[in-house]
Amino acid sequence: RVLFRSIPAEEVRAAAARHSQGDWGELDGHDRAENERALTTGGRLLSVYKTRNGVRFYVLTEAGRELTTILLPEDY
Repeated sequence: RVLFRSIPAEEVRAAAARHSQGDWGELDGHDRAENERALTTGGRLLSVYKTRNGVRFYVLTEAGRELTTILLPEDY
C-alpha cells in the first residue's frame, strides 16, 4: 500500500505505541476531549501524527477496541 511507502515502519510503530498510551498527537482540544470521553464510554479513538518528513496520518481504534487502522488523510 501507498501508506507504507509514505511512512517508515518505525514511525508507524512509534505512532501506534503513542496512540495506545493516550498520546493523541496533533489533535485539537475538542477531539482530545472526545477521545477522553471515549475512553470511559467505549467510543472510537482518533490520533493524528506527522512523520519526520511532514506526512500527516491518522491512527483510529474502533469502539470495540478490536481493530486499529492507520490511514493517510486521503483514505479517511
